[in-house]
Amino acid sequence: MTSITKQQYNELRQRLLSDQERLEQQLESHEGTNTNNSLRDSTGELSAADNHPTDVGTEVFERGRDLAIQETLADELEQIRSALQRMDQGQYGTCAECGQEIPYERLEAIPYTAYCVEHSPRQDLSDNRPVEEDVITPPPSGAGVNRQREDGRFDDAGAWEAVEDYGTSTSPGMSTQPGQDDYKNNV
Repeated sequence: MTSITKQQYNELRQRLLSDQERLEQQLESHEGTNTNNSLRDSTGELSAADNHPTDVGTEVFERGRDLAIQETLADELEQIRSALQRMDQGQYGTCAECGQEIPYERLEAIPYTAYCVEHSPRQDLSDNRPVEEDVITPPPSGAGVNRQREDGRFDDAGAWEAVEDYGTSTSPGMSTQPGQDDYKNNV
């Protein structure tokens, strides 16, 4: 055990036990949603053919989000259990990498950590890229906004100015001034 006081140690243990119980309850409540069911079972629909594609997209998004939440909760629960095991073995509060004492402030912020700040595993985004990137051809140089501007295309709020000279769908019969043929004045 490190040089943290007995009271600090007991507070950290109680916090870990409380967090463990909370996470176990959350994971148990999510088990009822069973994300392993088919999309048909989870939506109650016999077929998705009569649904709008965004309804199915929303359901897929919701499932993905639920899976990510469950994975995050399970990972945190595993780290808490590991910290409690280190407490039982008398190894809590020392860095698993260098063996130095982990400051109490860090343990207070992340009570399940096994590393000091210097040796904490990186939490960056993964370098794993989708396999599709290996076969996709890169866009031509200059692709994007500048290329669209040079090609005479537009993709912004200035579209009306580019097409207003062509008139509107308002017919001469809908004109507020009888006999006027100029569509531009009817806008």
